Amino acid sequence: MSALEWFAHKSLGGGIFWIQERFYESGNRANIWLVRGSQRDVVIDAGLGLRSLPDYLRDAGLLAPAEGAGPRPLMAVATHVHFDHSGGLQHFEEVAVHSAEASALVQGDNYEAVTWLSDREVARPPWPGWSARQFRVPPVRPSRLLHEGDVINLGDRQLTVMHMPGHSRGSICLHDKDRKILFSGDVVYDGSMIDWLPYSRISDYIASCQRLMELVDRGLVEKVLPGHFNIFGAERLYRLASNYISQAGICHKISTCAMRSIASIALRVANSRITSQ
Repeated sequence: MSALEWFAHKSLGGGIFWIQERFYESGNRANIWLVRGSQRDVVIDAGLGLRSLPDYLRDAGLLAPAEGAGPRPLMAVATHVHFDHSGGLQHFEEVAVHSAEASALVQGDNYEAVTWLSDREVARPPWPGWSARQFRVPPVRPSRLLHEGDVINLGDRQLTVMHMPGHSRGSICLHDKDRKILFSGDVVYDGSMIDWLPYSRISDYIASCQRLMELVDRGLVEKVLPGHFNIFGAERLYRLASNYISQAGICHKISTCAMRSIASIALRVANSRITSQ
């Protein structure tokens, strides 16, 4: 299967494209965002990596340069290193990730990447004989380490890094302040927020949700482009963040601790099988 078959995209206008992996039919299917600038293009999250995303961008004409100019540099930014977002980083020459998760990416740590993929989630295998048992996130050495407050300059637009741990220790949002757009990764999306994985932390998640609510209160966000599911606005962002905080009581903490223990054991067993193959 070619990259052109594997991926599909939709233009949102303003130099932003929404890309998805067509045959990865799972709630874990991540949204991929291409943001085009006058001097540099950025891909926010990279999917599983079963087909080359840079090949798709080129073949679909999404990297067409401005008239009379050469191709712009292209960098992939991972909002965090979980497998559904980071598997495709291997295909990019320039990769950026928050410093808290850089070692996991360099080491190809599929425990921290929470790699969990089944054959039934992939409606069409990317090549003959492919099996989910073979899948793992390979080691990738990032070319840039991100920190709170860093700015990714695309020329005519800037994306500001917000370190928002909770879902994972290196989770980030990217904030286009001028356009009031937030690329939220898995910090927040219109669904159940997951805080029971290895390196998830409820206290961090509460603090991150408080920052999200502050963005809304200050009128700094009008549109959220999340890591999963559909786009939503400021009112929904505020409600999702405030609901998480209100539900993060002692009962939630106890049940989350139990779920994290089960998930940790399952991931260690699954990834030990991958490593031994």
